[in-house]
Amino acid sequence: MQAISADIIVIGGGIAGVSSAAQCALDARVALVEMESRVGLHATGRSAAFFSPAYGNAVVRDLTAASERFLRSPPEGFVDVPLLRQRDCLFVGRHDQLQSLADLEAEVSLLRPVDTASIYSRVPAFRAGYLAGGLCDASGGDLDVDALHQGYLRQFRARGGQLAVDSEVQSLRRVDGQWHVRTENELYCAPLVINAAGAWADVVAARANLGPLGIEPRRRSVLLVDSPAQHDIADWPLVVDADEAFYFKPEAGQLLLSLADETPSPACDAQPEELDLAIAIDRVSKALDIEVRRINHSWAGLRSFAPDSTFVVGEDPRAGGFFWLAGQGGYGIQSAPALAHLSAHLVTGQTPPADFSAVVDHCDSVTPARLIDA
Repeated sequence: MQAISADIIVIGGGIAGVSSAAQCALDARVALVEMESRVGLHATGRSAAFFSPAYGNAVVRDLTAASERFLRSPPEGFVDVPLLRQRDCLFVGRHDQLQSLADLEAEVSLLRPVDTASIYSRVPAFRAGYLAGGLCDASGGDLDVDALHQGYLRQFRARGGQLAVDSEVQSLRRVDGQWHVRTENELYCAPLVINAAGAWADVVAARANLGPLGIEPRRRSVLLVDSPAQHDIADWPLVVDADEAFYFKPEAGQLLLSLADETPSPACDAQPEELDLAIAIDRVSKALDIEVRRINHSWAGLRSFAPDSTFVVGEDPRAGGFFWLAGQGGYGIQSAPALAHLSAHLVTGQTPPADFSAVVDHCDSVTPARLIDA
């Protein structure tokens, strides 16, 4: 079999793999291999599509913040539609959740207290007496995930990148400083591999005879229902329970609901569980005075987490030239521009532009070495 030669092989065509491949393609010949018939089929294509710098731990928040300018003002020619549309995020709580709100406020400087009267005026469907307090993040908004993903894909192709779909990686071997990556129909050779396989990241590592890092896929279920007839919900904020027991927001004229579940799952084509959908409806119905008569659409996706819920970016100390770009959790879309620059810096030595210069400060925080036993 004739080997296809490249400088870098990226495994995984979700937002992490495509954005990293596009950035690395500035300096290198990059081959991107995706096991499905199209890219972005799993977590990327099933995202709730919201940008919030208040999400996640300190590292996640910093890398999200570094991505904000790109998302608000993308480079000329990258997309022909806005990537980010302003929408506030409200964290709300009952009387028994006031401590949770206080903890959030202490942890996240972006959040500002908002009184219950203001919340009721913005989301009048809340049941009387349900609310005891809230916090507002006014820096977020709806993300056009498909436009972002396709923008990076066009950029990747314009820079000479090679894309192969229906190309599940079957084995990886390092021979004389070259990684031999075998799919069903092709053999790729390159000195560097980026494992951006999302929920399958540990599976790919196993095929390279590397032990797992503990990247755990967790299922999240989402559903769409009719908007309440008596309310215009178009400008409602994203509303998140103080303990993240549920969230809801407008979505294309309907109401998107989720119980914010993080159910451990094997890597698979995730499907929603009927019980999870029922729990989401029950929780939201206890908060809002609405009647859900039917589910218009439902889906599930796998968000993958490292044991410490922090991104994993960097070279595996056990195998030269094997780089991880994994564990994005629920933050991979909104942090993709920063992670693309960080991974390209680590893989090719590329110097990030001024807007992204701070990403290099997080190399030690995201290194896979922290997850490998000595």
